Amino acid sequence: MEALEDVKKNYVRMALEQGHYSSVARSAGIHRDTLMKWIKEYGDEVRDQMDDPTSAILSTDPTKEELKVKYEQAMKLLGEKELEVAMLRNLLKKTQFRP
Repeated sequence: MEALEDVKKNYVRMALEQGHYSSVARSAGIHRDTLMKWIKEYGDEVRDQMDDPTSAILSTDPTKEELKVKYEQAMKLLGEKELEVAMLRNLLKKTQFRP
């Protein structure tokens, strides 16, 4: 699931940039060990992206266009997550009511 990987990579990047792994994990709603696992998995790729100035997550003074693009990405991700939750709920209902 590519969108989920992007979310993980964003948290990895936040952790690497800020250096506060515990607070980033808390803000993500995950255990610190989970974040550490993600850092091991995606750390090299994220560090390479961090070295590339064109791949910034969001500049410190974003333009309206940058904000619009990030908003659209977030809304797409939210839509995908809502669909995933609906599908999982439907599956759960089906499995709970089997005779």
